[in-house]
Amino acid sequence: MKHDPLADMFSVLKNMEAIGRTECTVPASGTIKNVLQVIHQHRYIGAFELVDDGKGGTFRVKLIGKINDCGVIKPRFSVTKGGFIKWEKRYLPSSEKGILIVTTSKGVMDQHSASKAGAGGRLLGYVY
Repeated sequence: MKHDPLADMFSVLKNMEAIGRTECTVPASGTIKNVLQVIHQHRYIGAFELVDDGKGGTFRVKLIGKINDCGVIKPRFSVTKGGFIKWEKRYLPSSEKGILIVTTSKGVMDQHSASKAGAGGRLLGYVY
């Protein structure tokens, strides 16, 4: 039984990258779509598309071998617009490598975009 589709998505991405697959399927939802868009913008994954299987759908994701680690952040910590450095130190290997994925009032984005937009929010996950 799946309780956290976002955690399932990160788990599938990490495991399929680790065994060298070039494609995987992850559960579909609006939040997962937005997170995949952020990961795609930073070139950690290739293109992805929605596949309607009659049960809510899945995303078919092209993997390009750039993900070393990724995961969901639980609990969904609140972060202020100036508080990203603390969380980068906790979840990322360095400030130049990787992204934190944040949901803000302006949408789902990485920590750099959120800082530029002057928005805080809730942490969803990390990728590097």
